[in-house]
Amino acid sequence: MKVVSACLAGIRCRWDGEARPCQKIVELVKQGDAIPVCPEQLGGLTTPRTPAEQKGNKFFTKKGEDVTAHFERGAEEALKIALLANCDEAIIKAKSPSCGSGKIYDGTFSGTLINGDGIFAKLLKKNNIKVFTEDEVLL
Repeated sequence: MKVVSACLAGIRCRWDGEARPCQKIVELVKQGDAIPVCPEQLGGLTTPRTPAEQKGNKFFTKKGEDVTAHFERGAEEALKIALLANCDEAIIKAKSPSCGSGKIYDGTFSGTLINGDGIFAKLLKKNNIKVFTEDEVLL
């Protein structure tokens, strides 16, 4: 079983109220081989919402609001779902402050990427769940 970012499964849950469906991931969900989650929604953030980025161990919206507690709670709840479903792999949204793996935005809202993982990706890896981004599985 795989856990996947809900936006990649076609669910309109991104900060801008949109989805980023990837047909391969949509098919995995339809076949019952993947379960979609949105850590940011699970943490209590609305859709749409002001974009947020990670700066150190904190998360801030573009307006400067500290939303760290939402990101932490959402990552923990999404991990619970992944563990309950016995997921051993994850396909999650590249560059996201929650789901990014390997590269995330630097917290300046300038489009600059840095090495690092989103909070959900970190928790998945810590719990021995293999993490891939949509870019890696669609190559």
